[in-house]
Parts: sequence; structure tokens; C-alpha cells
Amino acid sequence: MSDTRGPSSRFPRRGVQPIADIVGGVMDPILRRKAGMTMGLISAWAEIAGARLHDVTRPERLVWPAQRSDTDPFEPATLIVACEAAAALRLQHQTSELIGRVNAFFGFSAVDRIKIVQKSVTPDKVDRRPALRDLVAGEPERIEAMVSRIEDPKLRNALREFAKASLRRSRRDAE
Repeated sequence: MSDTRGPSSRFPRRGVQPIADIVGGVMDPILRRKAGMTMGLISAWAEIAGARLHDVTRPERLVWPAQRSDTDPFEPATLIVACEAAAALRLQHQTSELIGRVNAFFGFSAVDRIKIVQKSVTPDKVDRRPALRDLVAGEPERIEAMVSRIEDPKLRNALREFAKASLRRSRRDAE
């Protein structure tokens, strides 16, 4: 008797899933191993830190104290928070409140200290515009020939500039 199930029957259909759920499942083990925390803390940081701090701070890692044996009592971790220099004083004044919010997020007394590390938190803005090439010989004349019959000077200038911009964005070998 042959197996009439198709290849899709091996995997249950789940429908469409939010990408955050998929990424969280992939990133959680990596973050747990490298930083001692989960994606949940990072994704909830805006609510935990509050409106004044979430843009200028970022949780870096949780440092758990070493347990010497299984009989040692539980010791809370230290949360290392990256912070913009201008907001470090504000963060320092709100550390006890922030510790309470982090512990409320975890549901137990997971953090007892916050260590502030001053560094840039906002990502650098990357210019993603394509590099523009110079027009080669013959292209300006070709553009002028195309727009020379247009009577309205504003429209002619607009189309001329549009053609120049289009040619400068195109690759030379595409012609």
C-alpha cells in the first residue's frame, strides 16, 4: 500500500504567522546563550523603559552570577543597559523604577542592579540612494532632441531634468 499523503501533510498547516513570532523563536536561543535574555525583553523595552527613555536606551545583556552549587540560593542578575550620554543621568535617577518594571515583566525578582554603559544607541542613518553616474557624451544632446518640440518651458525643463535623473540612475551597460 503506497503512501498517498503529499509532502505537505508531514507539516501541519499553520496559516499566516506574524514575522515577529517566527523571528522570536529563532532568536531566543541565540540571545539566551549570548546575552542571557530573550527577545521578549527587547521587544517590550519601549513599555518597560517608558516614553522618555526607550529611544535613548537599549538592554544589552543580563549577567547572571555564577552558581557554585545547586544548593546556593538564587541571586538576581545585573541588567546592562546601553544609553546615550545625554540620557545617562536620567536613566541613573530612574534605575529603581526601571528595576521594578523589569522584574514585573519577568514576574519575579530577576534583576537587582542596572549597569549603565554609555554608547550610541540610535542606528546610523545609511544613505541607500544609488550612486549617480555622470552623463556621457551624446546623452545631453539626445535629451535636448527629445524635449525640443515641447512648447511649454516649465514642462520642457521638468522633462529635461527627469530624463537626466533617469539616465544618471541607469547603468551605462543597460543601453
